Amino acid sequence: MEIAFTGIGSILRGDPRLTGWTYLWMFPIYGSAVMLEPVHDMIRHVPLWIRGIFWAGVIIAVEYLSGFTIRTLVGVCPWDYGKSAFAVDGLIRLDYVPFWYVVGLLFERLHDLLDRVEARK
Repeated sequence: MEIAFTGIGSILRGDPRLTGWTYLWMFPIYGSAVMLEPVHDMIRHVPLWIRGIFWAGVIIAVEYLSGFTIRTLVGVCPWDYGKSAFAVDGLIRLDYVPFWYVVGLLFERLHDLLDRVEARK
């Protein structure tokens, strides 16, 4: 099932409505990131470069396993990296690993920032 969602494609087309498409499957996948919060707390003492490798590995593994599971259940994965030399089963791209390395470390910063935010009544 698809639902409308803000996408960069509309920006590139010059569409100010910022419409796009995503799949309901993506909500539990993205939502599962909350389970990584305690992992971040446990590995804070690990050197930065090792944490970056760890996060890249986790993101690639989650992307592959969730794509494989969805494809097994419904016959098609919401994303398809095609026949790229860096694609593995169309589910992940190994050339994205440096990007995921940086994103994982940025998510650590975001996690720390959100930990400092206090809820007000």
